[in-house]
Amino acid sequence: MKDEERHRSWLIRAVDQEGHNISEITYILTTDAELLELNSNFLGHDYYTDILTFDRSDNKTLNGDIFISTERVKENAVLYDESEEEELRRVMIHGILHMMGYNDSNEEEKKLMHKKENIYLKMFHVEQ
Repeated sequence: MKDEERHRSWLIRAVDQEGHNISEITYILTTDAELLELNSNFLGHDYYTDILTFDRSDNKTLNGDIFISTERVKENAVLYDESEEEELRRVMIHGILHMMGYNDSNEEEKKLMHKKENIYLKMFHVEQ
């Protein structure tokens, strides 16, 4: 990823703004097929997804693995008329938001999740 330190700083600022801190978060970029297998094996879901978050956080200290399908990110970027880089940032912060307790199981939760994603995506583009 281009400008890894800028992304790291952005994610730390977002987490800090929510009153959390990061112990260790690992991003694993993978394929649709690998993510489908994880989704099936661990969650019993037989469908493609762009991201899976395996959360081992303890209270306000975030720890876990975030698997992202680069194929799904590329497809969603086209679908939503967004750059691949911005769509990747969206799923990166989406996984972190899950670790902080945000969900997207119903329409109300989805709206809040999307609102939070947009807030933190804007934060990325503000110079520090």
